[in-house]
Amino acid sequence: MSDLHSIKKRIESIGDTRKITNAMYLISSAKMRKAKADLDRTRPYFEDMRTEIKRIFRSGALPENRYLYPLDESDKLTGTYACLLITGDKGMAGSYNYNVIKKAYELVEAGNDIKWYVVGEYGRRTFAQRGIPIEQSFLYTAQNPTMRRAREICDILLEGYNRGAFKKIYVAYTDMKGMTDEAQLTRLMPFHRRQFDLTSGEKPVTRPFEYSPSPEMVLDVIMPGYISGFIYSALVDSFCSEQHARMVAMKSANDSAEELISKLKVEYNRLRQAAITQEITEIAAGARARGQGEQQ
Repeated sequence: MSDLHSIKKRIESIGDTRKITNAMYLISSAKMRKAKADLDRTRPYFEDMRTEIKRIFRSGALPENRYLYPLDESDKLTGTYACLLITGDKGMAGSYNYNVIKKAYELVEAGNDIKWYVVGEYGRRTFAQRGIPIEQSFLYTAQNPTMRRAREICDILLEGYNRGAFKKIYVAYTDMKGMTDEAQLTRLMPFHRRQFDLTSGEKPVTRPFEYSPSPEMVLDVIMPGYISGFIYSALVDSFCSEQHARMVAMKSANDSAEELISKLKVEYNRLRQAAITQEITEIAAGARARGQGEQQ
């Protein structure tokens, strides 16, 4: 009966764990829906900013600007780069954190000198274990992406970029496309002009736009806001991807728990049936022995 008792306790233990993983699944689902709703409310504003940048390019000669690649594309802008790495604060999300760190490290494997800017406890801990210096760690939680925090990150990165501390800025984050999560390494700055080319379906401009005091000045004002929007989008996309990855991991854990409980119940019933059969056999054997004794 000791085996029956241990199996029963194990079934109860797995059932309790399944309750926890199911609760984590539901919490992650609710967080993901809320974050996506927040992003959807702000996305139209930044799409309009992108449209205005396109209009500047269509106003005449493309302006030289520190946020854009030089018109001479032979300039490869070699030197020190900055990389904003966005990870989660927790594990239990499958390979979510591992994939984005691996993607970001492609910059190092390509032989570049990188200054790291990290969001998320998992990234900070991983870099500390590997002995990789971090230029700046944003200590607020990755679980609460806000536009204010995106602007703070943007200001710090732009300050280093404008004083020439690095030639390019990359963002390593995770983008959720449909029902799949994909780690991305995107060059944030400088922008390439073709990133603002006309898309199919857009009407050509027949009248030139006029900007005061100049297209260059307007571009200087618009670009920081657009960059903040991109960082905010990357923060929210990463957060949604983390919640989605955790949902997948918790669903897998729930399915495994169901399968294991089912197998344990079969084993429990088999042992219980064997124990009952043994008890009946012992009772019957005892009754026969007693009957034979009385006949003698």
